[in-house]
Amino acid sequence: MLRFDEIGVLPEPADNAAICSRRLEAGTVIDFDGTPVTLPHTVLEGHRIIVRPVREGEAITSWQTPFARALRDLRVGDYVCTPPSLAAVSARGGVVGLPTEASASNESLDPYELDENALHFGRQITSVEQPGTFLGFPREQGPAGTRNHVVLMATSSRSSGFVTELARRFDGAAAGDGVVPVAHTEGGEDGTPNNLDFLLATLAGFALNPNVGAVLIVDTEEDVVSGQAIREFVEAQGYPALKVPHAYFTRAGGFEADLTAAGKLIEPWLPVVDAQQRVEVPLADLLIALQCGGSDAFSGISANPLAGNVGAEVIRHGGAAVLAETDELIGAEGYVLKNVRDLGTARRFLSLVQSFKDRVGWHGHTAEGNPSGGNMYRGLYNIVLKSIGAARKLPREVRLDHVIDYAEPLPGTGYLFMNSPGNDLESVAGQIASGCNLIFFTTGNGSITNFPFVPTLKFVTTTTRYEHLHAEMDVDAGRYLTGTPMNDLTADTFALTVRVASGEPTAGERAGHSQVSIWRNWRQSGPVEGISITTDGRMSRRLEDLPAEDRDALLPGLPLAARAGGAGQVSGAAGSPTSSPSLARAAGAGEGGVQLLSVDDRLLPEAVGLILPTSLCSGMIALRLSAQAELERWAGDSVTRMVALPHTEGCGSSGGASEETFARTMLGYLLHPNTRMALLLEHGCEKTHNDYFRSQLVAAGADPSRFGWASIQADGGIDAVGERVREWFGSFALPAPVEVDGDVGALTVGLEARGALTDETAEALALIGGEIVGAGGSVVLSSRGGLLENEVFRTAAFGSTAEVGPTVAHGQRFAVPGWHVMRMPGTDWMETATGFGAGGVQQILAHVAGGTLSAQRFVPVVEFSSDPETVAKYGDDLDAVAAGDAADQARTGLDAIAAVASRRQVPKAVASGNVGFQITRGLLGTSM
Repeated sequence: MLRFDEIGVLPEPADNAAICSRRLEAGTVIDFDGTPVTLPHTVLEGHRIIVRPVREGEAITSWQTPFARALRDLRVGDYVCTPPSLAAVSARGGVVGLPTEASASNESLDPYELDENALHFGRQITSVEQPGTFLGFPREQGPAGTRNHVVLMATSSRSSGFVTELARRFDGAAAGDGVVPVAHTEGGEDGTPNNLDFLLATLAGFALNPNVGAVLIVDTEEDVVSGQAIREFVEAQGYPALKVPHAYFTRAGGFEADLTAAGKLIEPWLPVVDAQQRVEVPLADLLIALQCGGSDAFSGISANPLAGNVGAEVIRHGGAAVLAETDELIGAEGYVLKNVRDLGTARRFLSLVQSFKDRVGWHGHTAEGNPSGGNMYRGLYNIVLKSIGAARKLPREVRLDHVIDYAEPLPGTGYLFMNSPGNDLESVAGQIASGCNLIFFTTGNGSITNFPFVPTLKFVTTTTRYEHLHAEMDVDAGRYLTGTPMNDLTADTFALTVRVASGEPTAGERAGHSQVSIWRNWRQSGPVEGISITTDGRMSRRLEDLPAEDRDALLPGLPLAARAGGAGQVSGAAGSPTSSPSLARAAGAGEGGVQLLSVDDRLLPEAVGLILPTSLCSGMIALRLSAQAELERWAGDSVTRMVALPHTEGCGSSGGASEETFARTMLGYLLHPNTRMALLLEHGCEKTHNDYFRSQLVAAGADPSRFGWASIQADGGIDAVGERVREWFGSFALPAPVEVDGDVGALTVGLEARGALTDETAEALALIGGEIVGAGGSVVLSSRGGLLENEVFRTAAFGSTAEVGPTVAHGQRFAVPGWHVMRMPGTDWMETATGFGAGGVQQILAHVAGGTLSAQRFVPVVEFSSDPETVAKYGDDLDAVAAGDAADQARTGLDAIAAVASRRQVPKAVASGNVGFQITRGLLGTSM
């Protein structure tokens, strides 16, 4: 028999449900105040059991807040589980003794109503008599920095590959705390994004952050989000001028030439930044970002209160603590507003909460969709439990002083709230842009994410988890659960905070990985026809009732009818047939022919070893492991190269249509013809974890045992998971691929055009596609690309100027080879390329005019141009230059396809490091 205090934690004495501090199997006997009770079901660590009888329909509470309603009379020892939480546990597998039915339903999320007469306008906590100091870097424009970095910042996703490669070339340079890139996914569309104001505020705030010792701001000539736009935003908003070394750089030539030119701007800054010394500065300059991720049932008991208490100590010394994650406070509004500076502050908080609900509602979602599968697996059944636990980062005695919007500059010190999504990385980016120079990140599962130029202190909720992931964590908040007084923990952690602010590296800095994600663009700027949210916060219309384009529904996947005449015969620009028999030779032979690989009884251009992160938080580790696997040849001769596909999805975003598109995209790469070996790398607490993808693979008719599975959190951290990945790839003795003669009919090629097209080039692209399809291959076009807008191309390819609609959804594999059009929700190039790859495209041939494109990590992108100005300006980045009539240009394109498919030529963008990968959220996806 176990005593209750050995296995349970009661958040507050009046609650009727306790949190289990360890897993309890069905049949375990618990002593409840002298009464032995046999547990009828298995209860996981962090899940709740009843400690006082609850009648059917009565509220079940934690922190005296109702979070669920009993579906039947519940007795002491009964397992509290809701339909979603039970499904989340069951989906993981390996748990026996679970109930067959839920015992409770989620408490309805009623809109919060402010009683203005009941508000308490209190004083802020008392300041210390003698404020402390830390060793920091003074800044002329504001508070001191805790770090001193040279930052290379892309204004849009179009320059993300550039700043990443530029920073790599300065890796290890003497430059203060180092040269780091700010690469992100936003601003790459052709039009004005809905998140433009947030994006400009974030980029401006990054440049002005105290931890930035120098900054290069990089754009391209066609960017909507440009350096000039940032300058104009800064001036209009009254931001202070940049006082650190800085420059604006517009990419205007070849990639290598631009890298050299940008490098010359940076080089003089390095000794200046490196010479700066830390000096004693007031703790009032310490500005703490309070974050939580991978939360569990103990977050609200140990880690969040500890982070809040240390934040309060910083406030006592004159500094600031900034709470965020709007949707993770819905249901806890009363707690947040228990002590507020004034009525205006309370009203603005509720106004931002409502605006967040509205934006999510425009996309057909509610805040109830926030808890991830990992949250529920670890005991956070719903948004109420998650919110009240998250709000514990605000101690009861601390006053809410200010409320600001996303990335808005901090108006003062004290305790602040910043509007943001619950997506950890997107939320952190806003806090850093607001001016925070140190991050407190609380976690139950063991989130490992870090920001490039602001250190992250990670607080883990339980000692067991801390010991399991000790190399990735900084603070063991679980000591509180095992008897250490909170005051002692607060004092220890405050001392660590001062040391880290003064330069002591965090676990994340020692690990050396980081990433940036800014609040991603949302497609809807108002209610979607057919979607409304009812008073209980639910959608009033089913997803399947919405228009197919809105939900990116699957299509039959049948090919378009090509122009009569077959391969090698297409219409000329004027409409007359042009026979090109030599094109057949180019398609099958060309210069050196097409040497494909015989791989497992298939003819392929390459055999890829893939490490696929299941969510944004494991992306950088996947990238690191793939580079190591490539260098050390973990898979031997079984593959031609190793690839990882880091992205921003899988957690912190809405479900529904966007999740379906995400899952389809991920499966597209796992099951891609070129993928010979694939391992899925989960973070461990995401919505789309390994077990999620196991079920997706089974539903797709694939055998999950073909794939490798690894987990950063479950396997014990970065080093341990790296060894697991190495062992899996090394456990096979597959025969090496064998070169054989082939032709382009074995390929699936994406055709794309960016910029102006001459009639000859449009006809040439149609001719190229006709040769591939005529030889038995397939061609995929973008529904939003330049080719389908061109009448000459449509006539040459399909024999008509009539508009052509999509044959496959975004990332969908076609059913029958031939000409296909993929539905694209936007014009972002990297999302387009990623959709192509998920649909089975093995190579992309893109005609470019006015600029070049980034390469995609998995699918080779071959760029050619017939535009003289583009050739003159960007010739070094082109894989081929086309000239002459349509047939001549088509031969050039086919030869380039053959050279890359035969591995004789590596596309220039790949060779230079200008690569990326990004998954769309479609028209109804939004950050949460």
